[in-house]
Amino acid sequence: MGRISALGLDVGSKRIGVAGCDGTGLIATGLGTIERTSFERTVAQLQKLVGDREVRVLVVGLPYSMNGTLGSQAKAVRKFATALGNALQLPVEYVDERLTSFQAEQLLMASNISPSRNKSLVDRFAAALILQQWLDGRRQARE
Repeated sequence: MGRISALGLDVGSKRIGVAGCDGTGLIATGLGTIERTSFERTVAQLQKLVGDREVRVLVVGLPYSMNGTLGSQAKAVRKFATALGNALQLPVEYVDERLTSFQAEQLLMASNISPSRNKSLVDRFAAALILQQWLDGRRQARE
């Protein structure tokens, strides 16, 4: 199994949670959040991470509706992610992110951290959950 370098993204209207993985592709870790002020600024911030971490793929959480369809939010995320992939010259893969923000909030509450006061932390945890789901899926497909 070769090295893998991916960034997991939880794309929201105000912030983007960002996660990375270790070189073995076993563990995803939240790296931080990016405030969405302009597309160019977002690309610049991600470009630095892509270069530093030698990223080869973007893994983006796609917010399907609970019935499994692509709603307006999912379509907006897909459009943004496609533009981001083109700007960074990287392929984009999608993961069903239903309930990842809820799971992230539950993890914070279990640690006595208020999710409502730590929105960027929720986004970072959600990005890590998205990337971990993708990594686990890749590993299972190989086994």
